[in-house]
Amino acid sequence: MKRRQLLAAAPLVVMAACNRNQKKRIAVIPKSTSHIFWVSVHAGALAAADEFGVEILWNGPAVESDVNRQIQIVDSMIAQHVDGLAVAVSEQKALVAPVERAVQAGIPVAIFDSGVDTQAYMSYVATNNTDGGRMAARTLGKLVGGKGKVAVIAHAPGSVSTMEREAGFDEVMAKEFPGIEVVQRPFTMGDPAKALSLTENILSAHPDLAGLFATAEPGSLGTTQGVKSRGAGGKVKLVAFDSSDSMIADMRGGVINAMVVQDPFKMGYETVKSIVDKLNGKQPPKQIDLPAVVVTPENLDQPDIQKLLKPDVSKVK
Repeated sequence: MKRRQLLAAAPLVVMAACNRNQKKRIAVIPKSTSHIFWVSVHAGALAAADEFGVEILWNGPAVESDVNRQIQIVDSMIAQHVDGLAVAVSEQKALVAPVERAVQAGIPVAIFDSGVDTQAYMSYVATNNTDGGRMAARTLGKLVGGKGKVAVIAHAPGSVSTMEREAGFDEVMAKEFPGIEVVQRPFTMGDPAKALSLTENILSAHPDLAGLFATAEPGSLGTTQGVKSRGAGGKVKLVAFDSSDSMIADMRGGVINAMVVQDPFKMGYETVKSIVDKLNGKQPPKQIDLPAVVVTPENLDQPDIQKLLKPDVSKVK
């Protein structure tokens, strides 16, 4: 080969070497970035990224009800030609077209936490939310002695994960606790302040209320504050879904009687791992179920529960 040809080929060799050394980029898009649940998911995704040598592009809306913003972020990641895409779907129908656009662009897509009304995705990684709702119903049913009025502080219409929790809750209440009446079921739209106000109103309207079930972290936070503001802690039995440092403190203080807890760290890890497996030529399972756990004051300080409640999030910036 002549010197001129060697010089012309040199940049191509350098570019090929750079491409070989460049990390694969996996976009992980939560429902929002403002709650500890999503921080824990982020930490799990980063742990998988460190282990498998990929880069995480983490971006999500500020609040869980901002579906349009989530769609914009998904489309932006498609435009960047990321190597993989993971989405915690805020609204099951609205995200169908963006998810299908990503698949059509040749991007492996994993859905996590909450489902979408299409089967185009590669894997779905989530807590068994229906079973989590059943756990909540059995726990609350026993706490109130199988009778009385309860209310459900729901999350948002179109959110598959929380809708499944409500379905599991209703199933058990109908079959196992016919003496319990669900008197109200308002939506918080992921806003703790709204959950607080709704809880206060329910407690005012139903002074004989026996129990409350909050179906997600934002609602759980606001519901807890509402119970405290009305001085109903201990009197009204409260089962929350998810956890946070303040919720753990409120359990110790007797306001929260039980928490149905997921493993968001593992969810983030398994979601990224499923995409890495696909990029490496493996076929990940279509669905990966993660179990929920009921946390009570009695098991709160067990080492395995403490590890679940306080994952290492030190790498999240």
